[in-house]
Amino acid sequence: MTTAAALISEVLRQPDDLHKLSAYRAKLDKEKAALDAKLAGLVRAQLDATREGLLKLQEGRTGVGLVREEMIEVEKLKKDAGGGEAYDKISRVSAIHRNATQVSKMVTNLQSMSDRVDHLARLLASDREQADGPCGPSPNLLPIHYQLQQLEAFRNESLHQAKKGEPGDVAILKRKFEKLDVVGDGFEKWLWEIAGCIVELARRGNGGAVVRLLKIVEFEGKEDEKAVALRLVRKVGNTDAASKFKSMQANARVIKNYRHKLLDAMSAAVRQAFEAHYASCEGDLLSWLETLGWIYKDVIRIKDDVEPLFPADYDIAEFLVKAYHGSLNDVMRRAVDSGPEAKVLLELHGWIKEYRASMKELEVPAMWLQPPLLDGKSQDLIEDYVKLLVARPDEWTVNLMRDETARFTWRTRPPELADDGQFGMDGAVDFFQLVNQQADLALDSNQGQVLARVVGECARVMRRVQQEWAALLADEVRQYAEKRPDEVASGLQDYVMALANDMIKSADYTEALTARLEPLVSEKYKEVIAGRLNEAIDGYLDVAKRCSSALVDFVFTDMRKDGTSKLITPEWYAKDLAGAIVETMADYMANDYQAHLNPSIFDILVEDMLDAFLIAYLSALRRAPARALRMPAAVQRLRNDMEAAFGFFSRYKAPEDLEKHFEVIDQVVSMLGASSQMVFMDYWAFAKVHGPQLPFVEAILRARDDFDRVVVADIMDTLRRKVREEGITDPPEPTIMVKVQGQSGGLLSNLSSLANTYAGTFAERANNLARQI
Repeated sequence: MTTAAALISEVLRQPDDLHKLSAYRAKLDKEKAALDAKLAGLVRAQLDATREGLLKLQEGRTGVGLVREEMIEVEKLKKDAGGGEAYDKISRVSAIHRNATQVSKMVTNLQSMSDRVDHLARLLASDREQADGPCGPSPNLLPIHYQLQQLEAFRNESLHQAKKGEPGDVAILKRKFEKLDVVGDGFEKWLWEIAGCIVELARRGNGGAVVRLLKIVEFEGKEDEKAVALRLVRKVGNTDAASKFKSMQANARVIKNYRHKLLDAMSAAVRQAFEAHYASCEGDLLSWLETLGWIYKDVIRIKDDVEPLFPADYDIAEFLVKAYHGSLNDVMRRAVDSGPEAKVLLELHGWIKEYRASMKELEVPAMWLQPPLLDGKSQDLIEDYVKLLVARPDEWTVNLMRDETARFTWRTRPPELADDGQFGMDGAVDFFQLVNQQADLALDSNQGQVLARVVGECARVMRRVQQEWAALLADEVRQYAEKRPDEVASGLQDYVMALANDMIKSADYTEALTARLEPLVSEKYKEVIAGRLNEAIDGYLDVAKRCSSALVDFVFTDMRKDGTSKLITPEWYAKDLAGAIVETMADYMANDYQAHLNPSIFDILVEDMLDAFLIAYLSALRRAPARALRMPAAVQRLRNDMEAAFGFFSRYKAPEDLEKHFEVIDQVVSMLGASSQMVFMDYWAFAKVHGPQLPFVEAILRARDDFDRVVVADIMDTLRRKVREEGITDPPEPTIMVKVQGQSGGLLSNLSSLANTYAGTFAERANNLARQI
């Protein structure tokens, strides 16, 4: 009912369709009448066939009855007096006549066999020597087979009968048949050579050769069935039944199994075709994949031209397509196991997808393509592809870093000098060429996930390289500070500048890579790629910042003995230490750093140098012993020193920017110059920016020679009370005052901890630097 209702609903979709009911009814009546007529004809034909069968059964029964009556008559005659003896004589005479006839026939066949075999050999040679070889028409197949079949039957029967004779006679007989055996073996080999060219025969229009081959195979198959049936009768039948088949010599024939051999020959030919094609490419797997289009042409040929030539029970199209698919799978497995390049894996993955689609277009059933190529694990090719892509940067950077770090450590020759005067090393350029190559290979996969994974692995390698450089830099700077100059290889400054420039260059390359890849992927993977590469950019800028801190450290290490360590000491009053410090910084900046550093990193270096200079002065004030500041000369000396430093740094920074940095010195100098009653006013301006900083303030007040301990104690009590009352706390972002040291821990330790303390400030500078790049 549901089906009928559905059909009616398909016909009557709209109200106007009701007007077409009469037409639909007439159409259906016509179709019903045609169907009834067809059914009636089929029933009539079936009844006629059944009637004819019954008549034939009746005729058979009548014939069996007549034979039975005749056999009874024969039996009666034999039982009559003297009838048995006459019958035995007749039987013996008949046997003698039959044996004589067979002997005469055997002698005749033996005498003519040599000439017949030579004739067959000439026919076989004619077919073999045809222009197209096994792909030719082979017109002599059936004549050769017909005569060979007769001769082989004669041979088989002769040898079977000779088993009862003398061994020497059997050997002589076998030698007589040797030439026939050679021709027979040659003919069979020729058949299987032709069987291996079935598709090519159809392509060249020689389908007749295929038909002749199949006739031979079918004939031999039927003969095999007869021989097997007769042997079965002789084996399981009673003595009387078996004796009736004695003359047929059931055991004489050799079972040939031509059908199985035919199919085996076709499978072997397909397998050899794939092996030959793979070998012809000589390991060039890309060329191998590009030239596999002949598979589809052969499948079309099989379905259009080969299948009609074969009997239906062969299912030849299914058999050959499965043979092609299996051989392709075997060769493809070998190709994958050979460890191909990443590009080959990607092409292979794409080809398998194309293969499935093409076979579907050719209407090849999916069941014929089982198991799938590579067991359906073609996606594993992408995994292998990604592994190869990510393994190469890992392996390559190990070698690269070994060479680069050795050059950095031993410094037997100066770093590379670019046309613009900047120091550098070759590693960054080479590394990013490789990274871009891997990214391009990942893009070839047309899978955002693959690109994201490759970029992520490359970013991981970048981070590892950055960590190695940071650790090596810290170790070399430590040795420079702790050892004597003659114990450290020269040129460290130049290599640190080269490393800083490379880090900026690498950040630039990474940002360019991000800009290139982001538009090529979906939002899902764009965020992943940008996030990983931005982390790498931050890492490069971090190493560049460490290089800047190291370069500043070199300057202040040189000035430590006769410069910064003498601040706020009697020698400070007697000599122009600030002038010497400024002159040393100017020498480093003008002659080395500015000439050989990337402008972006040089700007950061100026900031670091300025911070280090201010920290050196503030720390000296913090560590000054009691009454070491001679007032008011100390205040004036501080102002003169800051004026000289301001003039020097104004060469590299705008004065308005410098004023913000020097503001902390101005505030400290104001507190030093204030009276005991007015210290709080100047302290208030200082504390609002830098927090309470009470230990520092107490230290510089104790260092004033115009304040005694009682005055200082009163001032500090007042300050502490005001801090509590006003709720003055440390600022949200740390300022330079957090780096001021109470006791000398060495400038190196001061500078090395500066980067961590100024994390927020550095992040802002890094972002500014990235925008400049």
